[in-house]
Amino acid sequence: MELSKVQICLLLVVLTVTCSIPSCVSADESESKEFVVTLDHSNFTDFVAQHKFIVVEFYAPWCGHCKKLAPEYEKAASILSTLDPPVVLAKVDANVDQNKVIANGFEVKGYPTLKILRYGGSAVQEFKGPRDADGIVAYVKKQSGPSSYEIKSPEDASSVVDDNKILIVGIFPEFSGEKFENFTTLAERLRADYEFGHTLDAKLLPRGDSSVAGPIVRLFKPFDEMFVDFQEFDVDDLVKHVEETSIPIVTLFNKDPKNHPFVIKFFNSPNAKVMLFLNFTGEQFDAFKPKYEEVAELFKGKNLSFLMGDTESSQGAFQFFGLKEEQVPLIIIQTNDGGKYLKPNVEADQVASWVKDFKDGNVKPYKKSEPIPEANDEPVKVVVADNLKDVVFNSGKNVLIEFYAPWCGHCKKLAPILDEVALSFENDADVLIAKIDATANDIPQDIFEVKGYPAIYFTSATGNVSRYEGDRTKQDMIDFIHKNRAFVAKEDSRKEEL
Repeated sequence: MELSKVQICLLLVVLTVTCSIPSCVSADESESKEFVVTLDHSNFTDFVAQHKFIVVEFYAPWCGHCKKLAPEYEKAASILSTLDPPVVLAKVDANVDQNKVIANGFEVKGYPTLKILRYGGSAVQEFKGPRDADGIVAYVKKQSGPSSYEIKSPEDASSVVDDNKILIVGIFPEFSGEKFENFTTLAERLRADYEFGHTLDAKLLPRGDSSVAGPIVRLFKPFDEMFVDFQEFDVDDLVKHVEETSIPIVTLFNKDPKNHPFVIKFFNSPNAKVMLFLNFTGEQFDAFKPKYEEVAELFKGKNLSFLMGDTESSQGAFQFFGLKEEQVPLIIIQTNDGGKYLKPNVEADQVASWVKDFKDGNVKPYKKSEPIPEANDEPVKVVVADNLKDVVFNSGKNVLIEFYAPWCGHCKKLAPILDEVALSFENDADVLIAKIDATANDIPQDIFEVKGYPAIYFTSATGNVSRYEGDRTKQDMIDFIHKNRAFVAKEDSRKEEL
């Protein structure tokens, strides 16, 4: 789940719009008109260049999530078109070959993907708002407005300082000069993730030294020390400070929705991720929490982020990492290169020494692989981590492989279709249709980027790797294989078919 990876979008506000001027269209006309602008390779660049702010959805016609979003996106577009100035929502069919160049340029890896394009497309941000019409409208209005709001009164401060969210406020003697300009640059760069304010009077703010005249940047947060001040105004340093201090020393992963935004930030962090899973309702939690927080403090600033996950709430993570409840309390560390390090049935007094051993390079990686199946006579061949590279790169075959999760509904729907594809190539010795349980096997993410299920890749007999993004129908998959397969000379040394 992009758990992130855990992939969650939150937020919203309801807006209503009335038609009160003569030029407004009638209700019937409004219902028939499409407010979402359709773009493609022929008009995308010119259209985007004309707009200071625009939202673009990259979609595929076969995508169920895209179909669900479509009416909400259209409704939001109709509301936003009435603003002064109007805000444009657009869409691009990224399943069309000629449009894939555009999608690839924006690093579109799944559907639907929404991007915010500013200043004619010169600045691009992820759309991180909700996916219902009212939520889209509220989020877009906020993103298209000022990146930072002036706090002029205690009422202004109380309306933006929230005990459940992060707020970044710049305190200045005057709203001018290099430091103020750097603050506005920071706000513009990070506005998709944080709320910003600026003020001339620190006394209006509820926490921190009220006598400071600035320049200073104060970050309010609902955890740990509750606020932190920065006096360094280099933009890159500010970004680093904000990112580091906006994650709790220990992130809690449970059913409390107030923790969800920080769980997302944890999994999006570039740090190695140290995750302790245990039962929050038992005595273990009280025994582990203070010691785990001590460890997190000890390794603060050393490229490690720490999380405690409740067993009951972490089933998705257990499925993702292939963990079992009988292993708890357990620690798993995931590094940026996909490496995993596991310590099952850990005791509270062992945590610090084990994390230190990991940092010192004294812990061996944990490789997750199912056993190679002895019988493998179904149409779609089963592959595991221990033979994945041999099958897809060393077999001399053209391989279409599905990375799936046993609990995934889309994967279950695809299974009989893959069987039919495999049967259509059963007499073709150069083509193999395969599958691998991505929750029970480690996947080399540097080759196959699997962030959702099912993920389908094709490896030609000459080693070219491409992701299959076409319709999930038998004929479309067969056509794709024929189009992308490679023919190689027969060799006596070729490995026998699985």
